[in-house]
Amino acid sequence: MDTNLEQKIKGIFQQRKTFFKTNQTKDIEFRKAKLKKFREVFLQHTDALCEALDIDLGKSRKEAEYVEIQIVISELDYLLENIDEWAKPTPVPSKPHPSGAEVESKVTYQPYGVTYIIGPFNYPVQLTFSPLIGALISGNTAIIKPSENTPHVAQVLEDIVKKSFEESYVSVIQGAIEENTLLLSLPFDYIFFTGSPNVGKIVMKAAAEQLIPVTLELGGKSPTVIHKDADLDKAVTKISYGKWINCGQTCVAPDYIYIHESIKEAFIEKFKAHLNTVYEGNSLGKIGKIVSQNQIKHLAGYLDAAPEKVIYGGHYDLETRHFEATLMDNITWDDQIMQQEIFGPILPVMTYDDIEETLEEINIRPKPLALYVFTEDQKFADYVLSHTTSGDAEINSAIIHVGSHYLPFGGIGTSGMGKYHGKYSFECFSHSRSVLQVK
Repeated sequence: MDTNLEQKIKGIFQQRKTFFKTNQTKDIEFRKAKLKKFREVFLQHTDALCEALDIDLGKSRKEAEYVEIQIVISELDYLLENIDEWAKPTPVPSKPHPSGAEVESKVTYQPYGVTYIIGPFNYPVQLTFSPLIGALISGNTAIIKPSENTPHVAQVLEDIVKKSFEESYVSVIQGAIEENTLLLSLPFDYIFFTGSPNVGKIVMKAAAEQLIPVTLELGGKSPTVIHKDADLDKAVTKISYGKWINCGQTCVAPDYIYIHESIKEAFIEKFKAHLNTVYEGNSLGKIGKIVSQNQIKHLAGYLDAAPEKVIYGGHYDLETRHFEATLMDNITWDDQIMQQEIFGPILPVMTYDDIEETLEEINIRPKPLALYVFTEDQKFADYVLSHTTSGDAEINSAIIHVGSHYLPFGGIGTSGMGKYHGKYSFECFSHSRSVLQVK
């Protein structure tokens, strides 16, 4: 282990500890002032962020502004607008005191202290800065480690942080496994991680060694159930958007489809027609880039394992990291593509006749981050939701819930633990302290 690096990281950590002890972050006006400065600097870097997102992930300007920049700003504005109300002590009823004395009870909200935020590569702006603003609005200090897989974005994130905050308050540490291992050995007061379940286990194990509370935003194979009465045009449009955005590298993307066998052929024809119209028969280079050549090879392995099941797309370019929107049909749970989260622009299609059997197949597997149902029958939708478990769910739509600061976002089981966004971010990064006072 690099001794100089270890000392440097420990020094940065201690700076945040020292800063937190000054109690400046416990002042609501301090928090708001710092985040308003961050908002200003963040927007000044819109061009730089969009350029970096294009280089690293092939995101168009329109997509980058919508799913990265505007979501952060919307979340930030909502937090700034409501923090005064949320931070007030909450009076609660009191049980009678044994002595008969008058009792007053309330819940107060305290920041944890020094937080560690580990950002992912797929939405490196939104999924790094959204947790950060939640941590800061709650009164914590922070160290951020952006993903090393999106280096151009990571550099812009560091520039924004340096221009927005004192170095002892918030800082960015660039790096990969060695840096993350060193950071995870430190006694943080809270850890927030977004990424794969495999790395999530490493983070949780390290946190458990020091009993550090964590939020894990992971992923999984999010199913999409399409009933026989579904509006197929709506289903095609919504699923296509949710699946192909960011070249399929979205933790809540529809991972696979279960469609009623009576409408499968009609659905597939509509899906092909939609792709031919939107991408003029060739989506290669139009839906973003896969993060690395290794991931391209990994995705290609799914196609090589069952080439006869590819019914649309399937082309890719290793050098440019482009991968075509791809449909696979006649898929079963024995196929290689069904063994883990795809995290790419390949959509497997399976059919069902008996919804009970289908839900059983879904339920015997790890709990997904999201579940989608397309139907015009509210009772059917309610039945599917009440007989399954997932982090979140949508009816007749896909992935839009992630952008709402009114809804808690997070997984369950292997898809994660903890919720954030909006008020739930404040609750995530605050300790609810019970206070009882005898008058």
